[in-house]
Amino acid sequence: MTTAYEDAHAGSPVLDGLSEEPWRDVPAEEARWMRPRLPDLLGPMVQGVLRHVPEYDRPGDAAYVRVAEAAVAHAMEHFVQMIADPDASWKEVYQVFFDVGYGEAVEGRSLEHLQNAMRVASRLAWRHLAVEADRLGRPRALVSLLAEANFAYLDALASAAAHGYARAREKAAGEREQRRGRLLTLLLSDPATPPEVVGEQSARAGWPLPRRLAVIVLRPRPGSGGEGPAGLPPSLLTGLDHGRPCLVMPDPDGPGRMEELTATLAGWTGAVGPSVPADQARTSLQWARRALELAPAAPAAPARDRAAGRARGNAGTPSGRGSRRGGVLVRAEEHLPELLLQEGGSLAALVAARRLAPLEAAGPRQGVRLAETLLECMKHGFNATGAAEVLCVHPQTVRYRLAQLHEMFAFDIEDPDLRLEMMLLLSTWIRARSSS
Repeated sequence: MTTAYEDAHAGSPVLDGLSEEPWRDVPAEEARWMRPRLPDLLGPMVQGVLRHVPEYDRPGDAAYVRVAEAAVAHAMEHFVQMIADPDASWKEVYQVFFDVGYGEAVEGRSLEHLQNAMRVASRLAWRHLAVEADRLGRPRALVSLLAEANFAYLDALASAAAHGYARAREKAAGEREQRRGRLLTLLLSDPATPPEVVGEQSARAGWPLPRRLAVIVLRPRPGSGGEGPAGLPPSLLTGLDHGRPCLVMPDPDGPGRMEELTATLAGWTGAVGPSVPADQARTSLQWARRALELAPAAPAAPARDRAAGRARGNAGTPSGRGSRRGGVLVRAEEHLPELLLQEGGSLAALVAARRLAPLEAAGPRQGVRLAETLLECMKHGFNATGAAEVLCVHPQTVRYRLAQLHEMFAFDIEDPDLRLEMMLLLSTWIRARSSS
């Protein structure tokens, strides 16, 4: 009777291509001479792994050696069984190597070390099989088939181990994110969480408490499903604040930190609270919430431009900082007057209505025009040329309006002692008229 490995002429199925299950091409009776030799091979294979893969050499750790021996024994026995019965179950051996990969990830070792160990064991098994096949006078074509079956079997076990390794990493990542999310909640809680509780959770989350931090609140984006942006730097804590994506950035004053964050926020608009010590994170959050109200609406971009960045045209705007390929971030520290007015908005409106009554009497359009002129003049130290550049008018026009303003008010509008108050009141008055 002619066997598959003896029929190795051109055009034979053996030479047509690689089989996904090459052990099916090995005659089942070959398992008879292989199985009795497995016990003698177990020790050399395990010792070979311990010798050639230093990461697995654990002198005195008998339990670890027993685990390695059990895994090797399962693999060898199953390999021979697949030759005897190609339809035999993979369930048990798959679980063994899935667990091996899982354990490697849990212990923090590299998957590369495990794969290297499996290659060493496979080479030793193949060397033993080849020597025995030659000693028994088996055909060379059989040796080739056994080599192919050995390599394919190694791939199958490596895949099982890789799946276990990936599953453990996914679980660890999920648990880490849960711990980090809990830490964010504790940092931002009101009333404040005891420092020792925050410190303990920081250690569990693997996120050392920084000397200073800043809280960023993002405006929910339509179609995001409540999720925050992807691809954020791993140093950030991420979570939600009343349904809005919320981030905690360590060391926000470091060089390039905000620029790095902005670059990852394409299409998003947010606000950054002030840099504070870690135990004052709640304060940073409160000011970030208020600053978000000052942020402009997220810019719309044509579909073909979205991949290139959705925040074009916002760099340098008074309300937010953006980059050509990034998002728009408003920094609370750069909008102190507006935020102070938010805090005392009703009082400022009452005082503005009284102190700036002459502007109201000038009519809606003329009053706003004169108020804007006076505000810019105060910002520029009553330099008509500087104010004119911002207002896009001729300096003489500014001087003419200033003359009108001097006549309208019963007090000196250039009095330095009144300037801060007047700038705040003018901002409030102009904003109220613009919104109406």
